[in-house]
Amino acid sequence: MTIEQARRLVTEIPGPRSKELQERKLNAVSAGVSTGLPAYIVAGQDGILLDADGNQLIDFGSGIAVTSVGNGNGRVIAAVQEQIEKLTHTCFMVNPYEPYVAVCEKLNELTPGDHPKRSALFNSGAEAVENAVKIARHYTGRDAIVAFDHAYHGRTNLTLAMTAKNMPYKNKFGPFASELYRVPMAYPYRWPGGEKACESDAFDYITDQIHAQIGEDNTAAVIIEPIQGEGGFIVPPPGFLKELAAWCKEHDILFIADEVQSGFCRTGSWFACDDEGVVPDLITTAKGIAGGMPLAAVTGRADIMDSIHPGGLGGTYGGNPVACAAALASIETMEAEGLAARATAICERLTARLNALAEIHPEVGEIRGRGAMIAMELVEDRETKKPAAALTAAINKACHARGLVTLTCGTLGNVFRFLPPLTISDELLEEGLDILADAFAEATGTKG
Repeated sequence: MTIEQARRLVTEIPGPRSKELQERKLNAVSAGVSTGLPAYIVAGQDGILLDADGNQLIDFGSGIAVTSVGNGNGRVIAAVQEQIEKLTHTCFMVNPYEPYVAVCEKLNELTPGDHPKRSALFNSGAEAVENAVKIARHYTGRDAIVAFDHAYHGRTNLTLAMTAKNMPYKNKFGPFASELYRVPMAYPYRWPGGEKACESDAFDYITDQIHAQIGEDNTAAVIIEPIQGEGGFIVPPPGFLKELAAWCKEHDILFIADEVQSGFCRTGSWFACDDEGVVPDLITTAKGIAGGMPLAAVTGRADIMDSIHPGGLGGTYGGNPVACAAALASIETMEAEGLAARATAICERLTARLNALAEIHPEVGEIRGRGAMIAMELVEDRETKKPAAALTAAINKACHARGLVTLTCGTLGNVFRFLPPLTISDELLEEGLDILADAFAEATGTKG
């Protein structure tokens, strides 16, 4: 199916058919499963999503950084069709198959560092993070895991304990897993004293907190998103990650990079760690790995990954052959089409337009991120930096009404995150940013 790469609105958003489907959803699906924009999608290709009413929406979300190679990717479709005709499942732990091995070989090649590596495949980012914690504890013989403020690592019990945001993720779901600790994040925009103070003070303050409250000898691993995702696309100061990784190595603590959202060309490199030459002991991946199919992985130093006893890692569906075929096709697309460079080009357009928006609207507090992983934090006042959550929600709603799929995030609910498919056209990108400017003007009562 070929979808014209153009926005087209034939009904209001959501339209009548989507509203009918939403009524069915309310009667059949748990209320705990919400939808940000209930325009029901029937097809998609690159930067366009086609809904049940025939509307064509511009996609600035990629299913939360999943369809990085675009919906309707020819390589992915062909690979999935070929694989599903041959074999849908055996469980790799019962009868293995080559695509699982090929994905692990590719991950060992692409992830940061030239040391010997091993990988294991799972279903979701949360599952990968849980297994990284298991591996770290087993290898080190220690219990404590250190995470950061504003972190998001998943929705399972253990990963919720490392996730910072209460609503909607943690509220009344406890008690959570133990021996999981949180320290401040090096968040330049909101660090006491500002960006320069963060650059000079954050590392010492954070490691002092680990020393005083947990103890290095008790700490199995420090886990961090190189660019935080749900927490607001927070980028730590230059050098912070490298210094933290070196400190972990000094104390025989494993450094785990959670690249579930930032991996696979999203930031302009294969992985966000690559931008600063940081080599983690373990790295977790998912989302953009398989073009929309459920797949995740833990990749790490061979001595760490091989320390686990046979049968200690795995799962019924982990590394399903169809998902593996999709992953290999997605990676081939990223390599063949230079999608890391494309992410950098998207970054230039996004940041130029958002900076122009900031000149007009004082509610724009900060623009940050890398590649096609860019955020805009909104505030009521640039001096106080009071979060403008209501304004963020209003602009988001106005974008949706105009046929632009946008996402918000942030622990304080005041951040726009931009995650377009890396295959989106420049024309759609610019049109989407025009819509954003109009929505901003409407919500603030000013001229765009």
